[in-house]
Amino acid sequence: MPTPPESTKNSAPSVVRRARWPQLRDVDARFRGSFAYVDATLPDGTVLPLMRLRYGGSARSWGFAIHLASSGKHQDSVLPSGDFAGTPEDALDCACGLYLADPTAWQQPPTN
Repeated sequence: MPTPPESTKNSAPSVVRRARWPQLRDVDARFRGSFAYVDATLPDGTVLPLMRLRYGGSARSWGFAIHLASSGKHQDSVLPSGDFAGTPEDALDCACGLYLADPTAWQQPPTN
């Protein structure tokens, strides 16, 4: 499995932070091999493990596994688009839609 280059590791957390979740104080990504483990911090300091991303050879293509709070494990998942891989933003929207109870995150924008 390919491992992400340092430039991708350095940009991944900032890409994710620019997403549409102002209720998050911070988003942190820890890297181990080809995986990025992503946690969110709420304003009160609570840390929510959200997901694991698997580097797919491009900064815009990551496999997605949701963190299961019930077991503390990650489950490979499909993004709302139906794809098994996508951008870090797509994965964050999916995970936050679940953990922050905002299913509008899963709606696809209308096509023209």
